[in-house]
Amino acid sequence: MQKHSQRLLIIDDDDMFCHVMQRAMTRRGFDVSVAHDAEQALSLAQESQPEMATLDLKLEETSGLKLLPDLLNVVPDCRIVVLTGYSSIATAVEAIKLGAVNYLCKPADADDIMTAFGKEEGDPDASLADSPPSVNRVTWEHIQKVLQENDGNISATARALGMHRRTLQRKLQKRPVKR
Repeated sequence: MQKHSQRLLIIDDDDMFCHVMQRAMTRRGFDVSVAHDAEQALSLAQESQPEMATLDLKLEETSGLKLLPDLLNVVPDCRIVVLTGYSSIATAVEAIKLGAVNYLCKPADADDIMTAFGKEEGDPDASLADSPPSVNRVTWEHIQKVLQENDGNISATARALGMHRRTLQRKLQKRPVKR
């Protein structure tokens, strides 16, 4: 009798990341499907009923946060790990509230993702930062929080922050600063 391999859905608009991750996870015994947008992701989820999924936070056409509840409606028991190159506290909190089991900052490799899927509970012994975040990091976090409150609307966020829309767009194009 053949052993059932777990189904994994990778949702990301980065072709190279998908290719590398698909190969790595296939080598680990997963039956892997790849989607590059929300419509394809929902169709594949309905068809394959994956036990696990990785979901990019910033897809070409939409936010992974908007797709997350729809995915869980299609596959309620799916364990979803959100991946992002644009991490913020606000989006991490929202991802978990919306049903993700974990949230990882890119670059993340297959081992990081496997560890994230395996974590069932929080770690009270997680290390704390030695110093407070920089002013630039606090600014980035605040912008992300206000952007989230405005459902990703850049014009409304700029008004709420009292800055010009183009200034906000330039700030958002930069990678988030480290601590």
